Amino acid sequence: MDHFATARALLREFKGDTYRFGNGVLKDAGGIAASAGRHAALIYAEFPGVESLLDTIRDALARTGVRLAAEVPGAAPNAPREDLARITAELRRVNPDVILSLGGGSTIDATKAAEVLRTLGGDIDEYFGAGLVTKRLHERGGKQPNPPSLTPHVALQTAASSGAHLTKYSNITDVRTGQKKLLVDDAIVPAHPVFDYTLTYSAPPALTADGALDGLAHVLEVFYGAVGKPYYDKLEAIAHTAIALILAYLPQALTTADAARNNSHAQTDSPRWREAREALCLATDLGAYAIMLGGTNGAHLTSFSLVDILSHGRACALMNPYYTVFFAPAIEGPLRTVGTLFQQTGYLLQDLSHLRGRDLGLAVANGMFAFAQTIGFPTTLDEVPGFTQAHLDRALAAAKNPQLKMKLENMPIPLTAERIDDTMGPILAAAVTGDLSLIRNA
Repeated sequence: MDHFATARALLREFKGDTYRFGNGVLKDAGGIAASAGRHAALIYAEFPGVESLLDTIRDALARTGVRLAAEVPGAAPNAPREDLARITAELRRVNPDVILSLGGGSTIDATKAAEVLRTLGGDIDEYFGAGLVTKRLHERGGKQPNPPSLTPHVALQTAASSGAHLTKYSNITDVRTGQKKLLVDDAIVPAHPVFDYTLTYSAPPALTADGALDGLAHVLEVFYGAVGKPYYDKLEAIAHTAIALILAYLPQALTTADAARNNSHAQTDSPRWREAREALCLATDLGAYAIMLGGTNGAHLTSFSLVDILSHGRACALMNPYYTVFFAPAIEGPLRTVGTLFQQTGYLLQDLSHLRGRDLGLAVANGMFAFAQTIGFPTTLDEVPGFTQAHLDRALAAAKNPQLKMKLENMPIPLTAERIDDTMGPILAAAVTGDLSLIRNA
């Protein structure tokens, strides 16, 4: 099967002509912005080499007659509230009619949330949850047939990871408490997503791996939660393609990334390098498609409480094997698809044909552990520097927060706040040491 061709076809089905993706498309940013407005603000992530990208965008905007009124540094990892407040203030000062964001998930997420606050006012806590931005827009519009909308957003993705340029999600973090929360609303989906895959060529190994595993978590968790849903067959196609690409090409991308430190030009010009990078870009974009059809669940929920010790993708990768065992009796179909992919790539040697329920989940979890070890990821919380009991306490408390209730509802075995300690508690305890026997199946 040509997973590359399948992935491209799925993305065209997802976004049609509104999504510009592939190699060399950053230069199109000017024409895209000009189709939406003439008075622009650019929010950009700060990383080595960003200045040359900014020059490309400035030239593209100038050629199409778009005035760049402000250039604003973007958000630190996990989009801290402090950065959100600063970006919001700059957007209010400039009052653009089109907004461009250049960066990975954190800068794009912060830009989404900042535009909400600029246009609708209030505090970000008022919008955590699902559909509250659209509700406020309708309230502001009164009885108008077409309610007001947010300013057009040209989201210029630079990393194969969260798919923030394609989705209705904005993750914002309170650094003081170490807790991330989520704003979910169709109104914040960027109207003009752009992803120039060549921008990922210089990504270091850690960022490459973290991003790929974030994309894997998206398709995996939504696929688990799709059992019995009308979009199950579509999710199976998305998950099969994305997971196959990540398992086959992430180790290759990491190998070439390490080699590129010694000979950057030769590596980034090689077909093998370009193929691996495109594979991860396509796979993580499919992760975005997945989370626009359904929602993530257990591992993502727990990851929100680990932001001070683990990157998001790494936290999800660590937790998903444990939730896999817990969900196993309810997700045999997805587990057979996922387990077969791990078998085909050599990470799972066990015969799955006779396994059912928890035993099937244990086998797939062990395949996940083998893959994590191959790419140098931790498989237990005890391996993570800085981990303490306070992280478990925080995770259990966050799971009971009504603003994160959607994650409980998305689970293949839905949980309520009253059941958290008895169900999620043993999952987290298992993740500390790797003892899967601690996990209790419902």
